[in-house]
Amino acid sequence: MKTTISILLVLLLASCANKVSTEDLVHLNGYWEIEKVEFPDGSTKEYSLNATVDYFQVADMMGYRKKVQPVFDGSYQTSDDAEKFTIHEYNGELLLRYKNDLSEWEEKIRLLTPNQCVFVNQELIAYHYRRFEPINLE
Repeated sequence: MKTTISILLVLLLASCANKVSTEDLVHLNGYWEIEKVEFPDGSTKEYSLNATVDYFQVADMMGYRKKVQPVFDGSYQTSDDAEKFTIHEYNGELLLRYKNDLSEWEEKIRLLTPNQCVFVNQELIAYHYRRFEPINLE
């Protein structure tokens, strides 16, 4: 009985430790590069070099995401295209809900720290990102 209670307590504490709160959303602002993708069957695809990175801007439970290309001088090339989203809390989890003229979808924020984030889409594919660090040639 004590063993069962101990195991349940550890699982409960572990699940609470990874919970993303609205206060964590400030960490999403900025540049992120894909690190790996995890598929529901357990397989992964690693990304060691990325030609584009994602830029996020969030305020008041709304935001946008756009693809940008880093340039060696420290600037970024981008188009005016951006995917707007709203942030919703559902069953204690934060969801990014996207909607455009062609489709709508959502991603759960599984992890969000200053240097890492993980999004899980409706097909249970997990996208792992790391904070983008520009290449400095000087």
